[in-house]
Amino acid sequence: MTTTQRLDFDGSLGVKLSARLDLPHGPIRAYAIFAHCFTCSKDLHATKRIAAELSNRGIAVLRFDFTGLGKSGGDFASTNFSSNREDLVIGANYLREHFQAPSLLIGHSLGGAAVLSVAGEIPEIRGVVTIGAPAEAEHVIHNFGAKLDEIADNGEATVNLAGREFSIRKQFLDDLKANDVLEKVAVLKKPLLVLHSPIDQTVGVENASKIFVAAKHPKSFVSLDDADHLVSRDVDADFAAGIIAAWSEKYLDPVVQDNASEDHVPVRVMETQSGKFQNTVQAGSHHMLADEPKSVGGLDSGPSPYDYLATSLGTCTSMTLRMYADFKKLDVGRITVDVSHHKIHAKDCEECAQDQRDGGGKIDVFERSITVEGLEDPELKQKLVEIADKCPVHKTLESGAIVKTTYSG
Repeated sequence: MTTTQRLDFDGSLGVKLSARLDLPHGPIRAYAIFAHCFTCSKDLHATKRIAAELSNRGIAVLRFDFTGLGKSGGDFASTNFSSNREDLVIGANYLREHFQAPSLLIGHSLGGAAVLSVAGEIPEIRGVVTIGAPAEAEHVIHNFGAKLDEIADNGEATVNLAGREFSIRKQFLDDLKANDVLEKVAVLKKPLLVLHSPIDQTVGVENASKIFVAAKHPKSFVSLDDADHLVSRDVDADFAAGIIAAWSEKYLDPVVQDNASEDHVPVRVMETQSGKFQNTVQAGSHHMLADEPKSVGGLDSGPSPYDYLATSLGTCTSMTLRMYADFKKLDVGRITVDVSHHKIHAKDCEECAQDQRDGGGKIDVFERSITVEGLEDPELKQKLVEIADKCPVHKTLESGAIVKTTYSG
């Protein structure tokens, strides 16, 4: 199972880059960055499929749209291979600051050339993986065909790529020619895995051969057999992910089993510095986002603090009812608990004690509604309502709690 968090960060050209972080439901073995193919996006089917499969195997994967593509801001015509490289470094810095520095770089097509070019600038990288990558960044120039003369004469031209139109400027071509990928490969000094299909019609398999020959050991090559360039079939994407996960085992730290009690491990909440209120939440091996709605200045990228409080009450209620039903050997269907939160004036609270009503101000009210599939017995329904009040979180909310705060650091 995978949890996907929506993120964004400032790219090399000063615009927001739209990102997704695919997190395992369990211990995180390592973090990786996946660089997508030329004019593609982080949401290409193969990219999402490979990222999800890797996260199932304990590797968290950050995938993001390069400037001007997908849901990222900016003008694609202003970008080039160098800005893509810089975006990858910024993505690695983001992971290092907010989660953990990446151990793996994975790149598809031109994204593969980009990770080869930039891996030496990210010290924590322990392995580099390419999928259908060209040996030279300027390999993509052949996609522009007859438009090359127009770009040379006018400095810019509109090029149709895979049914979409993009503005390509001369600086883009000049930058591609100026970046020598094989020169970077020759001094990479990091384990390399090259994945390529021998029938790739977009980037010929001879490119994989050039990359492999230029690289120093340790290096590996695995054929993707009859996969197309976009690795569009699930079976090919899953195979690629499996190979990447198995290959990287040798270069990643082993999973350390912590035998200490998890009862006292604190929940960590930390600002992402993306938006005004967005925070990451780490509870043991589980990762989530917290935020506020857009109406109050948030990004609406995760539940609000009161949503989490309502979630605590709802989940605790459901679990308490299930435990009661199992203990009493009751044959009840699926339990659903709806919880809403609002505030009312203390004087209007009929259920409140007199001192609460006299105190003035407002009081938090959580309204809880319980539904059990197939349950018809009115007496049992009423009994479940009574049992719901025995939920530990319910008791905590009603009785109050002591919060002790210290400053550490």
